[in-house]
Amino acid sequence: MTESGNEPVLKRAYYSIGEVCDLVGLKPHVLRYWETQFEELAPDKNRAGNRVYRPREVKLVFLVQRLVHQEKYTIEGARKRLKEIRSGQDSPESQSDVTLGQVVAGLKDELAHLKQILTIPE
Repeated sequence: MTESGNEPVLKRAYYSIGEVCDLVGLKPHVLRYWETQFEELAPDKNRAGNRVYRPREVKLVFLVQRLVHQEKYTIEGARKRLKEIRSGQDSPESQSDVTLGQVVAGLKDELAHLKQILTIPE
């Protein structure tokens, strides 16, 4: 995944659960739990029975991750917020833009913090 402005560019048609978890920074069990809690998040399964996520679902995972982990919504609160977004009270496009921008900013902050920790004083 690369960044073009603030919008994620997902190059493939399908992603595995492991790839989605790596992109978003979640454990697979968390993502599987979210599937039970958010009806919008329902990936198809391939012939082998493995979950396959489309780019739309990956963007939704980013949005749920932001709502739950960054904005500190409860699962129920995040579910309600997603319904508000779907009903047109907010544009999903603007939500995904904000989501990626916030994820990138958070990653930059974490990397700066890690660099500070790992830097050996001279």
